[in-house]
Amino acid sequence: MRDLACQSWVRLAERSRYVFLTGDLGFRALEPLRERLGDRFINAGVAEQNMVSVAGGLASQGLSAWVYSIAPFCYARPYEQIRNDICQHGLPVKLVGNGGGYGYGAMGATHHALEDYGSLVALPGMRAVVPAFGADVEGAIGRLADCDGPAYLRLGRCEAPDGWSPRPFAAWRELLPGKRGVVITVGPLAGPLVGALLDRSETARPSVWALAELPVLPDSLPRALLTAIEAGGSLLVAEEHVATGGAGEAIARCLLEGGVRVRRFEHICAQGYPSGRYGSQAWHRQECGLDAASLIERSDRLWSEIR
Repeated sequence: MRDLACQSWVRLAERSRYVFLTGDLGFRALEPLRERLGDRFINAGVAEQNMVSVAGGLASQGLSAWVYSIAPFCYARPYEQIRNDICQHGLPVKLVGNGGGYGYGAMGATHHALEDYGSLVALPGMRAVVPAFGADVEGAIGRLADCDGPAYLRLGRCEAPDGWSPRPFAAWRELLPGKRGVVITVGPLAGPLVGALLDRSETARPSVWALAELPVLPDSLPRALLTAIEAGGSLLVAEEHVATGGAGEAIARCLLEGGVRVRRFEHICAQGYPSGRYGSQAWHRQECGLDAASLIERSDRLWSEIR
């Protein structure tokens, strides 16, 4: 998704008050943007706290500032600066974290972002956008470019099935219709799940939905989704993020407050490092039950329990 994001940022460069800061990252990817922006492209070095404060200062003077780094270096290391220098003032700084979730695989916990959007949307005025597919990136960046407050963009890999195209980017989308309950995914987890379910008939699979924007508020859940949840009876929420502060908690709260009846609910999320070992992103997902086969098995079991 990073290369597609760069193309979108290049198109935004025609806006004269647009600036881009990177924490000494993006080589062999962001060069077209650097060439297009010139002095408006700032390599802040390995100094993320200072980079965020500088972005806040630039935004306070009317500039639209984007800040880019590996996800944990974008939100965890400079968290105090994000809170005090950006969110407390409602400044339009856009944070971009590359490699969300277990994206950096065997590089380990220092490079994993398992509590990023949950911790960020707890801050005043912050919103988070998590594209599921490469086709979502342009729409996500365009939406954030027009946002007048702080925001976080979590980038991962596009894992869409070959030959399959998602519906246009939106905060909520039904990716596949189905009759055996509902599965809601956040981010690129959707791709492998859709690919594994394409050969099933609509009556033999769950309805698969993608959530791309947080926080989740009660009035943000689409009526079609609520209808599907009540009709199907079971709901599985899957996200490459810890449970606390994640989408699963927020969705459950919204359903309870709205009086939506869910007979069986399960939340599958990042469990950290159950074995105490590091591996590829796919390996970590499988260990946490976030791989497509595990999600389908859990969804089928939930649905069968209410029959």
